[in-house]
Amino acid sequence: MLFAMVTGVAAVGAAAMCAGFGGFESLAWLWMLPALFVGSWLTLAAAGFGFLVVALNRVDQNVPQEEESPFYRTLAKLYISFIKTAVGLRVETRGLENIPKNGRFLLVCNHVDNSDPIILLHYFRNSQLAFISKRENQDMFLVGKMMHKLQCQLVNRENDREALKCILKCIEILKTDRASVAVFPEGYESKDGRLLPFRPGVFKIAQKANVPIVVCTLQGSEHVVCNLKKLKPIPLVRLHLLEVIPAEELAGKTTVEVAQRVRELMLADLDEKYLPLDE
Repeated sequence: MLFAMVTGVAAVGAAAMCAGFGGFESLAWLWMLPALFVGSWLTLAAAGFGFLVVALNRVDQNVPQEEESPFYRTLAKLYISFIKTAVGLRVETRGLENIPKNGRFLLVCNHVDNSDPIILLHYFRNSQLAFISKRENQDMFLVGKMMHKLQCQLVNRENDREALKCILKCIEILKTDRASVAVFPEGYESKDGRLLPFRPGVFKIAQKANVPIVVCTLQGSEHVVCNLKKLKPIPLVRLHLLEVIPAEELAGKTTVEVAQRVRELMLADLDEKYLPLDE
C-alpha cells in the first residue's frame, strides 16, 4: 500500500511539474517526465525513511514494552510491505488460509536467512507476531528498536537461565493475549540452508500457554539478502503453512516428542537441499 501511494504521488507530482515547466508543449516531456518521476519517487522514499528514523529514535529500549503498540505495529506493516515490493520479493504461499483467526499461537519455522522474520511478519501481519530473537539483534540500526516495540523477546542462547526467563516471558505474553509468539526452533540461522537440530525447550511455550503450534517452512529465502547485496534478482521464495497442531494434542507430551512431530512435518515438506545430511 505504501509503495503504491508513493508511486502514485510521485507520478502525479511529476506530471504537474512537467506541465508547469512547459514540458508537454514539446517533445521535452519524453525525458522530463521520467526524470521528474524518478526524482519525486526518490524524494518521497527518502522522506518516508526519515520519518521512520525519527519515529524509532524516540524509542527507549531500556523501558520494558508491556503492551502492544498499534502505532509501531502499523509502521512495521507499511514499511515491510514497501520493502517487499521495492526489492521485487516474490513469495509463493501455501496453507495460509489455516492461520488461526481467533486466539494466540506459537509459530515455528526453519531459519535460513536474516530476511525470514520480515517475510513471516508480512504474511502473518494480522497475527501480531512477537519474535524470540538473539540478543545481539537489539543493536541493529532501526531493527532493534522496532523489535522492542513489537514485544520481541531477546534471548541469550549461551545462558540456560536467561533462556528460561525468555520462555517464561513468552508464556506470559500468550496467556495475557498480548501477541502470538514466533520462534525458530533451531536456535541459529542455518549456514547451508539444511535443517539444524531443534532446541525442544521452546515447545514448552505452547504447552504452558495452552495454545496451538503453527508449523511453517521457508525455502529460497537464503538468496534474499545475498542477491540484494549483489543487485541480482531474487528467486521465488516459498512459504508453506504445514499444520496447526491443536493445544489439546500437546497435553501429556514431552517437549522432545513435540519437537520430533514438528521436525517430521518440516522434513516431509523441505526439498532435498534443505535436509540434514545425517537424516
